[in-house]
Amino acid sequence: MSTLIKGGTVVGPAGAVPADVLIDGEIIVALFAPGTAPEGPEIIDATGKYVIPGGVDAHTHMELPFGGTFASDTFDTGTRAAAIGGTTTIVDFAVQRTGEVVPDGLAAWHGKADGNCHIDYAFHMILGGVDDESLKAMDHLVGSEGITSFKLFMAYPGVFYSDDGQILRAMQRARENGALIMMHAENGPAIDVLVKQALERGETDPIHHGLTRPQELEAEATSRAIWLAAVAADCPLYIVHLSASKALEQVRHARDLGRNVFAETCPQYLYLTLEDQLGAPGFEGAKWVCSTPLRSKHETHRADLWQGLRTNDLSVVSTDHCPFCFKDQKELGLGDFSKIPNGIGSVEHRVDLLYQGVVDGKLSLGRWVETIATTPARMFGLYPRKGVIQPGSDADVVVYDPHGRTRISVETHHMNMDHSAWEGWEIAGRVDTVLSRGEVISAGGEYTGRAGRGRYVKRGLSDYLL
Repeated sequence: MSTLIKGGTVVGPAGAVPADVLIDGEIIVALFAPGTAPEGPEIIDATGKYVIPGGVDAHTHMELPFGGTFASDTFDTGTRAAAIGGTTTIVDFAVQRTGEVVPDGLAAWHGKADGNCHIDYAFHMILGGVDDESLKAMDHLVGSEGITSFKLFMAYPGVFYSDDGQILRAMQRARENGALIMMHAENGPAIDVLVKQALERGETDPIHHGLTRPQELEAEATSRAIWLAAVAADCPLYIVHLSASKALEQVRHARDLGRNVFAETCPQYLYLTLEDQLGAPGFEGAKWVCSTPLRSKHETHRADLWQGLRTNDLSVVSTDHCPFCFKDQKELGLGDFSKIPNGIGSVEHRVDLLYQGVVDGKLSLGRWVETIATTPARMFGLYPRKGVIQPGSDADVVVYDPHGRTRISVETHHMNMDHSAWEGWEIAGRVDTVLSRGEVISAGGEYTGRAGRGRYVKRGLSDYLL
């Protein structure tokens, strides 16, 4: 079946152009100047609306085991929420924890996702134990499984932590096989000291999660990761969930030198703060416990991150979607902030939250699309199949109404959470229609997709490296 999206303005990294988009089956086959498309196909009226590529959220954690519990969104509930919010592809993280075998971790994540996803999905691989066997597995995953990025942790000793020697070995192997190393850049051993000292002083409230993870320890780890990548023959490095000004300085300096260093940030760091959210009365701040943590509103972090997005020192906006319910999950940390499961749920809201940046004059339309769709597709080997509206690409398309409004609430969201990190927020824009591989799965507030229609996508190597 063919479909014509008619009367809209197609937005891509280069800007906005009035055009009609012709879809045949699952693929975009042509773009036409307004009024020149052939008659006959099913029509989607996009008059007065933007037509953008479906969002690519390159950092999600569905069903992640963490802190004695599991992320509350399954691949079913999480990808359904993503779809309703205009994201048509996620890249989740298969997990190898310390002492486990990489292929077993990958098989477990395929088991979680297979037959349950509403949209297309791919995987990164978390390496929780770097040794000879996991290094061999990296080559196999790149060559045969379409997994071309590997996440390491400088935090969480005893769970995911890698020391500098292990990080260097993984970077050297990635430099050989073309993979991208993703880094959780916080000095975990130093943080553990600060956490222990805070608890000994009786400082147990959620705000101390942020105070014991100061930006200096994010900046130090970011700098160390950058220099280790340099030793590994300029191994491509991608810093995940960058939250603070000093860490951004490290990335900016490396990029000014022409290094293969990239970074993402997340909506929570662009809008939320240590004082207003983590410091909420009583135990309410637990809702916003995530790592890296929210930063102080009395410093320039948020303004600096928006500027980093404009200058491309920050290349991507992902969510780090790792939701936990307040009841029985976040409450595991009552009386001890270090036991609060780390994570915020935003996979349904990323497209809207970044569009608010356009409304506020902080991003251009083109940069909005670039950071939520095109660059993550390029960074992680999905382009041009994903992330762009052009002939030959998958027909993952969002019709976005700039005249609509979106109010976010636990009463209306579709994520499997008993609260919203964005309760009461209103966005001057609205996802109108979502197509995934040519099929309308959400329109006018009615969801018509289904679990199991999403496919696993093998990724190629990044085409975004310098």
